[in-house]
Amino acid sequence: MSASRTVRRIAATALAAGSVVAVVAMPASADSYHGHGHGRHQSYSNVVLGDIQYDSPGRDDWSNQSLNREWVEVTNTGRRAVNLRGWSLTDRSGNLFRFDDLRLAGRATVRVHTGCGNDTRRDVYQGSRDYIWSNYADKATLRDDRGRTVDTHSWGYRR
Repeated sequence: MSASRTVRRIAATALAAGSVVAVVAMPASADSYHGHGHGRHQSYSNVVLGDIQYDSPGRDDWSNQSLNREWVEVTNTGRRAVNLRGWSLTDRSGNLFRFDDLRLAGRATVRVHTGCGNDTRRDVYQGSRDYIWSNYADKATLRDDRGRTVDTHSWGYRR
């Protein structure tokens, strides 16, 4: 084997190891799911799950402010706008949020909060008076208006 081929293999191995270390070092409370992590469904759509804050920062006191610190981001990675009317977001327990007439611009993100609030193009609210996303293990599933799974992500011990 040539010296240059050996050097290339060592460099590739080092890069791969660095990627694994970077993924393991991510914080548990606000995971960023921009790659295809464990439990991730291969998406046919430009609309995917983004960051997920499943553990509301601070003490869980069931206040609306605390509930709204728990959220899931839905991102349109494409250039064209997508109307999310009829799309849904669910957890492993069956809690369901269905999007109303929301036009998600290209390369834009909407944050779906657990509590109550006034919907905008960037933030929508499920209106729940209880936490939805488990701090320990859960699965977020995004479905289109035909019920087809577009993207999923799970975390915790029951992946």
